[in-house]
Amino acid sequence: MQFRENDRVAVTLDADGVAHVRLIRADKMNALDPDMFERIIAAGSALHDAKGLRAVVLSGEGRAFCAGLDLTSFSHSRTGEPPLTERTFGNANKFQQVAMQWRKLAVPVVAAVHGVCFGGGLQIASGADIRIVAPDTRMAIMEMKWGLVPDMAGYALWRGLVRDDVLRELIYTNREFTGAEALDLGLATHIDTDPLARAFAIARTIADRSPPAIRAAKRIANAMPDKSTDSLLMDESLEQHPLMRSKNQIEAVMAGMEKRRANYEDV
Repeated sequence: MQFRENDRVAVTLDADGVAHVRLIRADKMNALDPDMFERIIAAGSALHDAKGLRAVVLSGEGRAFCAGLDLTSFSHSRTGEPPLTERTFGNANKFQQVAMQWRKLAVPVVAAVHGVCFGGGLQIASGADIRIVAPDTRMAIMEMKWGLVPDMAGYALWRGLVRDDVLRELIYTNREFTGAEALDLGLATHIDTDPLARAFAIARTIADRSPPAIRAAKRIANAMPDKSTDSLLMDESLEQHPLMRSKNQIEAVMAGMEKRRANYEDV
């Protein structure tokens, strides 16, 4: 994995195939300035090509996961930026890619959320497959406060997570809610006073599963919001066929029968 160390994001990959992506602009509560956008995308790109990757934990250093947009860094007009409507990352612009890339990553991503998670920070966390949130976390879909709409892939990522009328209320009013409330709203998977430890426990469980099966399961899950029942039924069959009787699938069965840790071949 090729990732250059910097003062915004740190990335490590352990022997079990679990990567830890940390937002490390702690003095600014990991607020998103132009450099932060670039470094987060670089981290996602490095992981996209990483060998032996099985799961990712996404977290923020210091007092917050991410306080959202650093408005002071965007107070003046920036020249040279393409228009927001230009798709510079497949189906997304740069700002949307910061959140969408975690959903696009081939392996599951688990976000550990604490402190403050506002605006763009919440959209980044929403890009993860699973969100572990501290109960006292302060959270909000903040953009309307600044006369803006959520535009970092929030609408695409929240679809299916939050009931339609509830989501509209959260967007229109930008009201703040707690991590404990986020569980009922659909924006948290689990509540835990130590979200990072819980996130790693889940990531290590995922890393102990057959890598091709995990990646296939994520592909099907990603397709669910947009595909018909007929298409999803076919996707299940198309993904299952090459897994059955493969070396890793046989290893999963043997490891379970012999009550030992499986030794999988990575993809």
